[in-house]
Amino acid sequence: MTRTAFITGATSGIGEATAYEFAKHGIKLVLCGRRLHRLKTIQEALERLTDVHILNFDIRDKQHTFEAVASLPEAFKRIDILINNAGNAHGLDAIQDGDLDDWDAMMDINVKGLLYVSKAIIPQMTERKSGHIINIGSSAGKEVYPKGNVYCGSKHAVLAITEGMRVDLNPFGIKVSAVNPGLVETEFSKVRFKGDAKANTVYTGFKALQAKDVAEVIHFAITRPPHVNIADVLMFCTAQANSVTVNKNF
Repeated sequence: MTRTAFITGATSGIGEATAYEFAKHGIKLVLCGRRLHRLKTIQEALERLTDVHILNFDIRDKQHTFEAVASLPEAFKRIDILINNAGNAHGLDAIQDGDLDDWDAMMDINVKGLLYVSKAIIPQMTERKSGHIINIGSSAGKEVYPKGNVYCGSKHAVLAITEGMRVDLNPFGIKVSAVNPGLVETEFSKVRFKGDAKANTVYTGFKALQAKDVAEVIHFAITRPPHVNIADVLMFCTAQANSVTVNKNF
């Protein structure tokens, strides 16, 4: 039976790369995001490989999230794989200088949005006693670095929620995984630095992870035998040793 994957944050970066990786292997896709034109472009590109349905909504909006999931046509209603990928980082300020709107954005998307989408989809998995949930965390969920405060807090929360899901969903045979990348060359820094030119320097001097690298690990996780669950992955590029140690001459 062809499986269906539901991917949040599918309009760029890891979400988009995962959509392409899954499509290559014939997995049906439900792609979610806030940028409708990007969703349509990706849908058109991937429909030659697999069936694709798009949902244009903001996971921060609880009502719209549940309405979007409920609106799925019959052919896409059964979600076998949930990739909670949507997330962001806003600002890089010391805690005393932090912007409350930045804090709200990170907690609302990284934590509450993940919970809303999961709550909308998990009941069908528990009813069937099957499914696989992969939450995209971050190396920032493993350690805290200077001026990372709230972002790191949100990603620590993602890991705690992931572990809680794995325990609670264990009686139903549902796999729950976390994939935690370090530096990945995506739009991430442009968002974090709000368009400031310093975003262009984050990945200079070394070869960062590419979104495709993470997508391949995600695909590996969802293709393990039924008795194998890849519970937690921390991945860096070779030049990165931890959140603050990067060899920019590598």
